[in-house]
Amino acid sequence: MTDDLDELDDLDELIVERGDDGVATVTFNRPETLNALTFAGYRALRDTLRGFEGERDVRAVVLAGAGAGFCSGGDRRQIVAALAEMAPAEILAFTRLAGDTVLAMRELGKPVVAAVGGAAVGAGAVLALAADFRIASERARFGFVFAKLGLSGADMGAAWLLPRVVGLPRATELLMLGDVVDAAVADRFGLVHALVPHDALAGKARALAARLAAGPTEAHAVTKRMLDREAHLDLRSAIEAEAVAQAACLQSEAFRAAARRLGGS
Repeated sequence: MTDDLDELDDLDELIVERGDDGVATVTFNRPETLNALTFAGYRALRDTLRGFEGERDVRAVVLAGAGAGFCSGGDRRQIVAALAEMAPAEILAFTRLAGDTVLAMRELGKPVVAAVGGAAVGAGAVLALAADFRIASERARFGFVFAKLGLSGADMGAAWLLPRVVGLPRATELLMLGDVVDAAVADRFGLVHALVPHDALAGKARALAARLAAGPTEAHAVTKRMLDREAHLDLRSAIEAEAVAQAACLQSEAFRAAARRLGGS
């Protein structure tokens, strides 16, 4: 990305709020564009998620969008049009940045809840997909629309993540056709964990995140890591990996406290 492109970026694309209950809320904040991302927006989200790893007071994250959209993907002027004029090395730098943003979410050892109350399209759909939980309202729309731009649906990890959520046939359909599906279809496909009334969306997502934040943070991190890691393992290797990971959890203060409660001491 060039300096000229950086000058176009809105550095206030994210609102980050940290609550006393251990929940941080990250809100995409370009409602006039349905929260389209600029180059700075990708970097800000990646860096914010990476930063949460070292914040002990942040134990769960809600990802939401201001206004009528969740995130409509890359900004048409500041990213889509700009990419058409970039040199190959600059293009690769951008696709790696976009992928790093997803990695930052998946590698964060804390649960992420996406509250989707509007359009989640392109990169926005992949970012919602990368969350650990997706709560949607009836106004949600999901579209992996890369094919409509002459691009592969395999972007930002979508071809790895989506089949694990909806199965290979549905993932093939969504990534190759690029259709935008409404909340009811997304629910039927298994793309969302819960479909709630729009007025209840923020509260439901926050309540789920607060419940997760009140749970065993280190153990949640292990569960999240193993869910991703075990995709590459055979059953025997997965069982051994879980044995080692659970043995570590059994030595934690969270487990000892739970054992004392159960034992009445």
